[in-house]
Amino acid sequence: MKPQAFDIFAACLRNGSGLVIGPDKTYLLEARLARILKVQGLRDLDALAERVTADRGGALTRDVIEAMTTNESFFFRDDKPFAHFRTHALPRLLAGRAAGQKLRIWSAASSSGQEAYSLAMILAECRGQIGARSIEIIGTDISREQLLRAQEGLYTQFEVQRGLPMQLLVRYFRKDGANWRLNDDIRGMVSFREFNLLADLRALGQFDIVFCRNVLIYFDQPTKSRVLEAIARQMPPDGLLYLGGAETVLGITDRFSAAPGERGVYEISAPARQAPARLAAFS
Repeated sequence: MKPQAFDIFAACLRNGSGLVIGPDKTYLLEARLARILKVQGLRDLDALAERVTADRGGALTRDVIEAMTTNESFFFRDDKPFAHFRTHALPRLLAGRAAGQKLRIWSAASSSGQEAYSLAMILAECRGQIGARSIEIIGTDISREQLLRAQEGLYTQFEVQRGLPMQLLVRYFRKDGANWRLNDDIRGMVSFREFNLLADLRALGQFDIVFCRNVLIYFDQPTKSRVLEAIARQMPPDGLLYLGGAETVLGITDRFSAAPGERGVYEISAPARQAPARLAAFS
């Protein structure tokens, strides 16, 4: 692949999704764009780069971005954030909110839905604690293909074996051929929508809990700062942000600070709590 072609793909990804790749990631371009080459009947990535340039942000450009930004996801990934959500975050929010106040949870870059559905299963297990309170879970992703998978709630044997406790598989899934399908109750607790993290987050409304895990590692420093600042503006003073184990806010933004004794859990910083939030109405 010519350097000019690489530059075209790098700019396409950076401008369209925030993903930053270096020349050492050429192998990823070759692996993930192979299907597009076949569909388009193109000989190599140089030819695809020319086609992307002519596409001017159209359907082909979108296909390239989706192919490169589809990330691996599995149920209860890393476990600790979900345990913290169940034992600390949820009780704290329930105690700090009026009985009729809705709680809103956002799974950013939700991919094929396992993270959002893991949260839904935790809430289902805590029904006695939650009572009649309304809780909304929203999963967003840039990939239409992954969103369709998430909405269908159909997973392979391999996927349900990765992190999903057996008792939850038995309780909330049913066999569907060689696969497993989530029951309607759990699927009904989550709504999925197409959304780019680089867009104006005010359109999504305010969230008490945000899971944005293993996403920032693909962004450059200015984009990380921009995204974290935008997330902070959409959270109440007692909101919680969950990041991946290899991610941090240190040196990126002062809007969040690490929750005491926790890794990957962040609170709105004290100065930010005093700043008025610019929130859009959400219905």
